[in-house]
Amino acid sequence: MSTEAAQGLAEVHAQVGINAGPCPRNCAFCSFASCHGIFKTATVLGLEEIIERCDQFQQAGANAIYLMTTANFSFVEFLEIGREVRAALGPEAVLLANTGDFGREGAEALRQAGFQGIYHAVRLREGKVTLIKPETRLRTIRAAQEAGLSIATCVEPVGGEHSVEELTEMTLLTRDMAPIFSGAARRIPIPGTILAREGIVTEAEMALILAVVRLGIGYDVPLNCTHEPNGMGVLAGASILWAEEGSNPRDVQKQTNRGYSVEGCQTILREAHWKVAEGPSPAVLGKR
Repeated sequence: MSTEAAQGLAEVHAQVGINAGPCPRNCAFCSFASCHGIFKTATVLGLEEIIERCDQFQQAGANAIYLMTTANFSFVEFLEIGREVRAALGPEAVLLANTGDFGREGAEALRQAGFQGIYHAVRLREGKVTLIKPETRLRTIRAAQEAGLSIATCVEPVGGEHSVEELTEMTLLTRDMAPIFSGAARRIPIPGTILAREGIVTEAEMALILAVVRLGIGYDVPLNCTHEPNGMGVLAGASILWAEEGSNPRDVQKQTNRGYSVEGCQTILREAHWKVAEGPSPAVLGKR
């Protein structure tokens, strides 16, 4: 089913986390949450370094590039960075935003800055383990869709405490977003936090959840994502993996040690007999 939905082509997307620091949204699963006290001061990668990392990802064969920030990062500054990255990578690059919530005006500004889509998710138990209301996340997604931006999302971050009913509800919610991909990603415990006590879902359990999500979202959603990259997930139907550099909400380091390279993701996919797309993302550009 994954092969047919993806028309036989897997993809590798790559993300650069451009800032780190305390975030007042206090998502219980995120290392940046102010309440955790892990990151005490705000830092931002220099523009040249951001562009260099994005260019390296593109040269390595990433089908799409994401810029990620904490939810409280300046939207104006994010747009400025996006414009510079777009100019540096050229018109053929596929550029997506993974940032805080915004309205229709913000969505239009993202499109004008050169972004073709966003990653945005209503997280499991949003509003209970975060200070963000689910309605706020959904408004952002609708605003992006109205502005013509592609939506990428996921059922995440999955923990052992989440019920079948919760996972099912979120699967159907992602399907209704008509995204370029959904899928499932497990929560990586941040040491010393409340949710760390819940442990971590095994890759085998996540493979089952991922497969059910694929069945639930149907054939109209091209790609099925799992994160972090793993072969078991790919065998269970994942058709897109992410490479990462820079900051990472699942890591306590300013420069993540958890991120895979583009080449590493491609190898995992090819080991499972996927053909990996070359060039700009067919899913985002609607060329499948």
